[in-house]
Amino acid sequence: MQSRKLGTQGLEVSEIGFGCMGLTGVYNAAVAEADGLAVLQRAVELGVTFFDTAELYGPYANEQLVGKALKPVRDRVVIATKFGFKIEPGANRPSGVDSRPEHIREVCDASLQRLGVETIDLLYQHRVDPSVPIEDVAGAVGELVKAGKVRFFGLSEAGAETIRKANAVHPVSAVQSEYSLWTRDVEQAVLPTCRELGVGFVPYSPLGRGFLAGSATDAGTEMNQNDFRRMMPRWQDAAMAKNRSLVETLTALAKSKGHTPAQLALAWLLHQGPDIVPIPGTTKAHRLEENLGAAGFRLSADELAEIERAVPESAVEGGRYDAGGLAMVNL
Repeated sequence: MQSRKLGTQGLEVSEIGFGCMGLTGVYNAAVAEADGLAVLQRAVELGVTFFDTAELYGPYANEQLVGKALKPVRDRVVIATKFGFKIEPGANRPSGVDSRPEHIREVCDASLQRLGVETIDLLYQHRVDPSVPIEDVAGAVGELVKAGKVRFFGLSEAGAETIRKANAVHPVSAVQSEYSLWTRDVEQAVLPTCRELGVGFVPYSPLGRGFLAGSATDAGTEMNQNDFRRMMPRWQDAAMAKNRSLVETLTALAKSKGHTPAQLALAWLLHQGPDIVPIPGTTKAHRLEENLGAAGFRLSADELAEIERAVPESAVEGGRYDAGGLAMVNL
């Protein structure tokens, strides 16, 4: 596994990271702790050094699982977590956003305790809070950096102007937003801004929440009643029927090259620039191994164009979030 740099402040990670969200039940049922620990430890064995979690995942349980799994190798890994949501006691969904500086400090201290670490490597604002100036957010995280509680500052689903304003107060090392073959809106302004400012980019859901891996064959049977994807327009039955043909085309193309559709989708992302570090997630060791196999691919310009033709963004049916979810996106 090769490494890549995120930002210009010294953050270096494996070229493919691990998105831990799905281990604690955001899509299907949470995995047993032993199984979650095993897949995280297997990722380390295979060379992954970058692990992404958040207080929201669980809530809280994900950070605890990640901290426990990575404790024996703490000096070899980079742990990213996030603040920015308002989570009421006993709730498993946020009731809004909250990036008040005092709340950021509270969440940081709580995350440090749950993770069992002295310093958070990368602390993201999970979603932009329109009621709190981003300059105040950057300043608060900057204070945590000075205090030794955080090493690097990141933003998630932030727009170009927000990134500029935050970076002017404290250097932004990474921006994390959804980016894949079927979600490419960051290419318009966010990615160019990141590159202008020297900010790394971390695509979450690089496999379209599993869709581009070819595993979602039927929305009604593959997802349980609590699956977060049920709320997303492109996962509704009518949209799925149309979108499935895109995955079938990608799968056929991948098979002709001796790869899987997941590998081709991840390889395409890795070829979008050396500042790109996708964080696919999985609950299964064999899927983890499959995903990491994309790291060694070398694609020509013609092959990249062929992949894009297989899944043209204009052909994707349905939005990536419902109205409520899109309201929290700052693009």
